[in-house]
Amino acid sequence: MTQEAVRSDAGSRLSGGYWRLWWATGISSVGDGAFTAAVPLLAVTVTRDPRLVSVVSAATFLPWLLLSLPAGALVDRYDRVALMWRAQAIQALIVGVIAVLAAFGRIGIPTLAVTAFGLGACTVVFANAAQAVLPDIVAKPLLHKANGHQQAITTIGLQFAGPPVGGLLFATAAASPFGVNAASFTLSAVLLVTLPRRRHPRTGHPPMRAAIVDGLRWLARHRLLRTLALLLAVNTFCWQLGNVSLVLLATQALRLDAPGYGLLLAGAALGSLLGGLISARLVQRMGELSALLAALITNVVIFVGIGLSPNMIVLGALLAVNGFVTTLWNIVTVSLRQRIVPSGLLGRVNSVYRMLGWGLIPLGALVGGLVAHLFGLRAPYPVAGALRGIALLVAMPVLIRAMRR
Repeated sequence: MTQEAVRSDAGSRLSGGYWRLWWATGISSVGDGAFTAAVPLLAVTVTRDPRLVSVVSAATFLPWLLLSLPAGALVDRYDRVALMWRAQAIQALIVGVIAVLAAFGRIGIPTLAVTAFGLGACTVVFANAAQAVLPDIVAKPLLHKANGHQQAITTIGLQFAGPPVGGLLFATAAASPFGVNAASFTLSAVLLVTLPRRRHPRTGHPPMRAAIVDGLRWLARHRLLRTLALLLAVNTFCWQLGNVSLVLLATQALRLDAPGYGLLLAGAALGSLLGGLISARLVQRMGELSALLAALITNVVIFVGIGLSPNMIVLGALLAVNGFVTTLWNIVTVSLRQRIVPSGLLGRVNSVYRMLGWGLIPLGALVGGLVAHLFGLRAPYPVAGALRGIALLVAMPVLIRAMRR
């Protein structure tokens, strides 16, 4: 493939290959958003026990702990585009099975947990490949812009358009949002097949174990990225600790129905969408360090406030601010990795980073379910906010020194 096909046009324009990736991301995100709203609603029709609801959430993220390292080695070893579209095709099949089971009323918590794990395993491969392929089709000076557009379209689908669709479809027929998700995965896979390829040599790769060790060593030796990965681990643990009971907080404590819950998630997505659209300019004005610290400090305050929300309006506003600053954090840290890590190691380093960053999410889900069960549905978010504040205080001196260098 030519350099013109791989990279963005000179200076300021993003390439056609990038925009096909953007469309594929957007389409699959709409289906994912419908799925995200429908799964907890389906779970609470089976059980009202927050501990059992948390099992489904834990199963979704468990593959990040178990499969991220080998997935990263695969991303550096094989065609990244092929891995992406094949993962989406398998996800379409899995979600289609959920739709059929839901239509016949044969779904239960164990089935939801197993299928959620399968979807999560495909997501690990897809997400690692998607982050690693972006520097192949986008010039480094445009990475903040490209990541911002990716975050914006993901937010539109996953949080803004998809959840209300999922909530409304679920109220009509439990199977319908899962059918929409299966169709979105299929169309995304078709678009991904058309992306330009970067050929990887079939020989000369180190053994799988050695390749994984190379990624581990590289990240362990880079103080800034290592610190960000550990901080992400605490933050995502705390995010899921609070988030796992959000559906119960909304539907039981605040008395929202299924469409209202979808609209709550859509309102919260407005902040994430705004973050995706303006983060690149914000980082340019503030600098990466200031933007990063502002996002982290705001997250701590917001988490405490969410648990104290008296009504849907306050809860939605706090979730919107949280979405904005979380998007800002994501764009800064993803762009840093894409600029700093050598291309041949990017899949493996990303996999280690995200294993550390996302590997504790299942534990966060289980702890959140236990905290909600013991102390009430409002307790998980303030507990998570306090833990995030402690972690930030510990990491802040390292971040300031490393990023100033």
